[in-house]
Amino acid sequence: MASEPVEAEFAHPPVLTRAQEDEYRELAQEGPLSRSSTVTDTFTPTLEVLKQTYSKQGYKLVEFEKGKGEDPREWSKLKKWYVTLTTAFLCTAAALGSSIVTGDMEGPVSDLNTTQEIVNLTVTCFVIGFGIGPLFFAPMSEVSGRRLPYCLSIFFFFVFTLPSALAKNAATLVVGRQLAGLAASAPICNVGGSVADIWAIEERGLAMATFSFAIFYSPFPIVLGPLIGGWIGQEIGWRWIYWVLFIFTGACFILTLFMPETLATVLLTKKAKNLRKTTGDSSYRSLDELGRPPFIQIMKVALSRPLVMLFTEPILAFMTLYLSFIYSILYLLFFAFPLAFQEVRGFSIGMTGVTFISVLLGITTAMLIMPIQERIYARVTVNGTYPEARLYPMMLGAICLPSALMIFAFTGAYSWVHWIGPCVAGYLFGFALIIIYISGNSYIVDSYSDYAASAIAAKTLVRSEIGAMVPLYINQMFHNMGFQYAGLLLALIGVVIAPIPFIFFWWGGRIRARSKRASKNMRVSFNEKHKDTALEEGSGASTQRQQDSAIHPATY
Repeated sequence: MASEPVEAEFAHPPVLTRAQEDEYRELAQEGPLSRSSTVTDTFTPTLEVLKQTYSKQGYKLVEFEKGKGEDPREWSKLKKWYVTLTTAFLCTAAALGSSIVTGDMEGPVSDLNTTQEIVNLTVTCFVIGFGIGPLFFAPMSEVSGRRLPYCLSIFFFFVFTLPSALAKNAATLVVGRQLAGLAASAPICNVGGSVADIWAIEERGLAMATFSFAIFYSPFPIVLGPLIGGWIGQEIGWRWIYWVLFIFTGACFILTLFMPETLATVLLTKKAKNLRKTTGDSSYRSLDELGRPPFIQIMKVALSRPLVMLFTEPILAFMTLYLSFIYSILYLLFFAFPLAFQEVRGFSIGMTGVTFISVLLGITTAMLIMPIQERIYARVTVNGTYPEARLYPMMLGAICLPSALMIFAFTGAYSWVHWIGPCVAGYLFGFALIIIYISGNSYIVDSYSDYAASAIAAKTLVRSEIGAMVPLYINQMFHNMGFQYAGLLLALIGVVIAPIPFIFFWWGGRIRARSKRASKNMRVSFNEKHKDTALEEGSGASTQRQQDSAIHPATY
């Protein structure tokens, strides 16, 4: 028996995905409802059918008028770039806010008469907010629009950074960071939607590159945090780390005040309300008003589906495990580098921050070679979409990661080893971090294209909570086990999980074929495609039957 249909992702209800919103714009601008051409046969029902249905019911569907600048995609390039760069700026602020305080973790211990473990909670609590916040901010943005979550998020990020700067006790410091982390999470989950709102597909090249830099290369500003915070803490004190962050987030908040609303469904709903008010005709409606599920239902899906998918989808579960591990290692380095350079080699706080340049160089190298992967992906997917083609960089990273950790374990522990040793490990880790991070995220999105928001939410939740736990055990782990053996343990974990991308590269297509939520628009996985090509040369007509069976196991 065939699998039961699964409810589609809430993006632009009733079943409005980003592609359907593009179709909605096309229909609104190209002519009457009765046109004979079929826009698409991949959505049920199509937007054209929905519009015809509602028109027969007496509703007047409100649309953007072409050429009048109502559609965000018709805005001037200057206005579009203001939105794009502002949202990227917000992401940078959030990422920087999570790590800049690690530049001086010893200052608050003595000033507030507390313990190192309590001060480490300033990182833990902030990162916890990164995982929880998107579960609420993402569905909120689909109902209220993009602008309101940005303004509220950055405003509260700004406000709750102030208590940490003025803290007279450890409780104020930690609670302020927890609230700031929850608030700072909105840009992380909404900026991609903002970019897609204003740029047509054919225009998105540079804009999406900017967005990708802000999101997928978020480790860059995260790693930049200790470098900046280290010198601030050393020269003018740890409180000024929070004051600098306070000033920076204040500048971000000012930018959000001038951000226009970009979400098409919200703009059309506002236009429909204005038309009803000015004309007295209550039949004016936006498509969103007629089909959107109740907010409670949207929240129920937003909170439950990520967890359901996490425990029922093997690809999502194991990729989340891998990405969570490398994300936790990133935050581990914020505490392990001071051990290797300050404690073992006697570096100052500022110079310890400088050593993070090695990680930044590795990240930069990875960023420079990632376009090569995109060309490889385009070549091998010319006849279809094969998510497994995204895994080439991750397989390379799976080899580099344990190598980096092994080098760090046996060079960072000894003062007689030149400081360049752990820096080489940092370079290799930065390189592995980016190619694994981008490859893994892309594979998740491609594998669950109809449920990408829930899949990414699940991954972000687990990744953030695991990363947040690192500051609670890292010092005890390296001191009690010994630096080299603690590092060796991490390297061995990297070796154990290294086969994950290789397994999915070879068998990912079969796993997706058995899933109720994985993408079904690709015929077979990349490797099955080549396998079937070879079979076709020997057995002819049986190949297509094998391909169809791979996608729909119940067919035969």
